Amino acid sequence: MTTLHNHVSSALLSSGIPGLDNILGGGLTADRIYLVEGEPGTGKTTTGLQFLVEGARNDETVVYITLAETAAELEGVALSHGWSISGIHIHEVLPSENLLHPEAQYTMFHPSEVEMGTTTQLILSVIEKLKPSRVVIDSLSELQLLADSPLRYRRQVLALKQFFASRSCTVMLLDDRTAAGVDLQVRSIAHGVLTLEQSVKAYGTERRQVRVVKYRGRAFRGGMHDYDIVYGGLRVYPRLVAAESRVLAKRSQLRSDLPALDALLGGGLEEGTSTLLAGPPGTGKSSLASQFVAAASSRGQPTAMFLFEEAANNLLNRADGLGMNVRRHFESGLLTIQQVDPAELSPGEFASAVCKAADGGARVIVIDSINGYLNAMPDERFLATHLHELLTYLGQRGVVTILVAVQQGMMGAQMTSSVDASYLADNIVMLRYFEYDGEVKQAISVFKKRSGRHERTIRQFSMSDRGIEVGETLRGFRGILTGVPVYLAETSAAGDDARVH
Repeated sequence: MTTLHNHVSSALLSSGIPGLDNILGGGLTADRIYLVEGEPGTGKTTTGLQFLVEGARNDETVVYITLAETAAELEGVALSHGWSISGIHIHEVLPSENLLHPEAQYTMFHPSEVEMGTTTQLILSVIEKLKPSRVVIDSLSELQLLADSPLRYRRQVLALKQFFASRSCTVMLLDDRTAAGVDLQVRSIAHGVLTLEQSVKAYGTERRQVRVVKYRGRAFRGGMHDYDIVYGGLRVYPRLVAAESRVLAKRSQLRSDLPALDALLGGGLEEGTSTLLAGPPGTGKSSLASQFVAAASSRGQPTAMFLFEEAANNLLNRADGLGMNVRRHFESGLLTIQQVDPAELSPGEFASAVCKAADGGARVIVIDSINGYLNAMPDERFLATHLHELLTYLGQRGVVTILVAVQQGMMGAQMTSSVDASYLADNIVMLRYFEYDGEVKQAISVFKKRSGRHERTIRQFSMSDRGIEVGETLRGFRGILTGVPVYLAETSAAGDDARVH
């Protein structure tokens, strides 16, 4: 990230793109030239139109100069996003169809010498006539082809820069990279450079990312940032940097309203901590997360749940069966449930949705499950780092974050998980199956609690229409975590208290 700042404060213009001004450090410095580059399909035309729509909304004079697309095509793009282009002056600088006639072929001069001069003159005349404050030129590859040589191309772009510099005009140059060779000429001339990229995943939608290559004189957020093209244009999801939101505050505890469970947890879950509920399928991890949501909602605290694997309707029906009031809180709006479509997800978009819930006041956020999160983006790298930054951000806002993790295997101490629990979670609650007297029972224990004391016992865990029940300590047994415990009958003092119900 660049650390330079303007010595003379310049006015900043909004790009009109949600999230983009954030990574630009506030917006675009006025009266400068910017380059937006990317391959076809990355959203350059939409970016340019969005930039001009924002200007037109502020009653500015704005101009779109197109060297390749027709006005009808641009109008179609605008209509697809619900924009009115009545305030945008669109000027086509396109080759005449007369060039197709044999008599129009040049003999004494190279075609580029004639066409380049004509094209440049048309652009200048439009600017002189309208005197706009925002201009988009689409695209530079057409000028590069007309220039016919790198030297001539650079001189033309430099001449355009000098022309615009004296006319209080902010210019966005679009480059689709279709011209031969990799051109860095305009990068060196432009005040700021944005690169739009997209990659195709093995399954699901494309991954789109934007990067600020350079931005003279201003601090910006470096690195790759996810973005998406939706109805209404581009939407950028700035890369999350949790350190920027560090807050020191005294935290209280969130109780589950189950006395035995709260005793096991040393009073409850501290605000600003993340808790991993781990165990094999069917042990009650999601139901336990719902219990904390119901407890917080019953005290009037907003909550949110993000579901990767289970439908919201199934979760609500299961909570009804356990006697929880989750549905009532969902219908009142105190609880929000968002089903995540794995095939359409990017890490930035997911983090943005979770942060929006936290910034909207949610005190408890559940992510169910971490396995679904990881499986939703199998081609992505550093997902654990993405998640760690997100959990740190939530923790600094005092949110109680509950993560559900499904472990491989059904019984035994050798069950594995696909996540590094100690890296992600402040607290770890383990749920286990074990066999006793011809029945499969469940047990719960707290393996780690970073923020305070907790019981190191193993308690019985069960679910029924009366809700979740956390029972007495399972004393008089050895090897519960193996799934096949041994009852120590000779320990008579513990025998009466150890019976499993």
